[in-house]
Amino acid sequence: MNRLNDSGSAYLRQHAENPVDWHPWDDTALALARESGKPILLSIGYSACHWCHVMAHESFEDAHTAALMNELFINIKVDREERPDLDKVYQLSHQLLTNRGGGWPLTVFLDPQDLTPFFAGTYFPPAPRHGMPAFTELLEKLRAWFDSNRDAVSAQNHRLRDAISNLQNVQQQDGQPDHQVFAKAYAQLVDRFDATHGGFGGAPKFPQAPMLGLVQSLSLMRESFSESAQQMLHETLQKMALSGLRDHLDGGFFRYTVDGAWTIPHFEKMLYDNALLLPLYAETAARTGDPLLAETAEGIAAWMVDEMRDANGGFYASIDADADGIEGGFHVWDREELKTLLDEDQFEAAVRHYGIDGPPNFEGRHWHLVRTGANGQEADQAALEPARKRMHEARSERTPPATDTKQLTAWNALCVDGFARAGAAMQRTDWIDVAEQTLSFLSNTLWHEDNLFAVHARGQNRFPAYLDDHAFLLKATLSLLRARWKPEHLGLARSLADILIERFEDPDAGGFFFSAAAQPVPIARLRPLQDDATPGGSGVAAFALETLGHLGSEQRYLDTAERTLKGSFAEQQQHPLGHATLLAALYEHLEPATRVIITGSDEQEMQAWKAVTASYDRVNCYVLGAGSADSANNLPGISGLSEQQGQTRAYVCEGRHCLPPASSVDILQEQLGASRN
Repeated sequence: MNRLNDSGSAYLRQHAENPVDWHPWDDTALALARESGKPILLSIGYSACHWCHVMAHESFEDAHTAALMNELFINIKVDREERPDLDKVYQLSHQLLTNRGGGWPLTVFLDPQDLTPFFAGTYFPPAPRHGMPAFTELLEKLRAWFDSNRDAVSAQNHRLRDAISNLQNVQQQDGQPDHQVFAKAYAQLVDRFDATHGGFGGAPKFPQAPMLGLVQSLSLMRESFSESAQQMLHETLQKMALSGLRDHLDGGFFRYTVDGAWTIPHFEKMLYDNALLLPLYAETAARTGDPLLAETAEGIAAWMVDEMRDANGGFYASIDADADGIEGGFHVWDREELKTLLDEDQFEAAVRHYGIDGPPNFEGRHWHLVRTGANGQEADQAALEPARKRMHEARSERTPPATDTKQLTAWNALCVDGFARAGAAMQRTDWIDVAEQTLSFLSNTLWHEDNLFAVHARGQNRFPAYLDDHAFLLKATLSLLRARWKPEHLGLARSLADILIERFEDPDAGGFFFSAAAQPVPIARLRPLQDDATPGGSGVAAFALETLGHLGSEQRYLDTAERTLKGSFAEQQQHPLGHATLLAALYEHLEPATRVIITGSDEQEMQAWKAVTASYDRVNCYVLGAGSADSANNLPGISGLSEQQGQTRAYVCEGRHCLPPASSVDILQEQLGASRN
């Protein structure tokens, strides 16, 4: 019996009509496996995953394959976006069992008694192909081996559990972290940098937003390599903006390209990629004055608001790679189609601008749009913009790929952070409005009595929140405080920080577990430090606690951040690019950003003072207007606020030390200039 029909997960519901007797991961399914003695076939994926769809069509929809699965296994489906705790532990198991990286679909075979995997893989074809066995052949052989070699299975499971446990037992290192790791990270970035196409590494090519965030951090350091890092970041963002990684009709970015030149993507679009790229484009545009980067930031923001936002203020998770069962069918074009759609001037502009005057780049028959010309700027803009709009309208009449409308706390927190930072950088108060509305959705819908939920879908909250949910939301709240101060947001930040420490911190080794102490997890409670497609939760937590600790002069937050950084410094030194977010937090620990706190009652004057601070790197400026005295009195260096109501004052603070209040914008600039030297 297939039990997925009423699931809150769109991914699970995609498999509700399979002839496979799928179960969700729950007590009922796990008990059935234990009682039957059948091993568990665990399949983990997500709704926008192209290869998940391929394996479903080839195997899970096939009656013979399904009958074999039902006979030999208890079959469980997991949405990795809802249960990242399960995905992380079984991806790590796959890596240890196969000595290869994982991916989706993840196919894992578990001992029903202890839920430890005895075999793992990703996609398996229906017939032998490229050195992989047929899926049905694999099913039969694995079940026979499991039944005939229980002692060997038990021994292997014991070794795997020990290996995973040992990976979590990292002790704090002697000595203090220092600046040398940043030079090492820069040298590794130079080695991996693609000077032709931008980005780091080859095919398949991902935007690697956390790594780009590290490049941005390096560019803001007072080091000899900072200018070169800025150039690598700028060139990469330019090349990505012109490439096939970007949807040139609606402005969003795809997840990755199959080639190293950023030409042909798998066509799924993920909320997190765009939320992370938005502030990188906006802040770099503000710093360089590059109109292409500004246009790209505006495109990302428009796509997110127009296509991915719910009426409740939250954002959806993803858009599928496939439409009508065809990958890319929604996005690619034919010349003849464009000739009938556009007038002559528009057609000529479109084919030149989007590379359609060259040979077909998609499967040898169609064109996926890639911008050409110097920075993509063409002389025939007057014809190009109406052509783009007409193409967008015509595309909207095609069968669209499905949108996964579940709303994830962690990814929505990235949206709050992204819109707040981008709005501040490009002076877009409407983007700051979006950030504030999304934070209101999260705090009003997914936050109840100091308990945060991870998923909102079909009108219901599901699953206790994980490390990333709390850490990303804490950082986002602090970013919004810089863009627009509200005392209640400071209170939320402190509550989130306290929960992070109480429920997730490893006080012995430093860092944070992915799951709270009260949440049951199979095999081991993981303490992840590395980034993946999203920033690592421990690094985000450390960075946010550093920021909050200095803002509120709260030593316990700074101490927790320091334990995290000391407990992970060996890993940072060994693999700096894999720990990009922790490196950004480390720099914040070693050289805290300057804080500027502006108070008064003249909003226009205060904002003018704040604008002055934007020309200085690594300055966190907070504007506390009228009515903020209660929260302001808890911040360092401004204890005399109540005596100076109505007068604009700026307090410049470095670490624990704050200068006397600046009573004019000229004095503020003098103090900032002195602090930068």
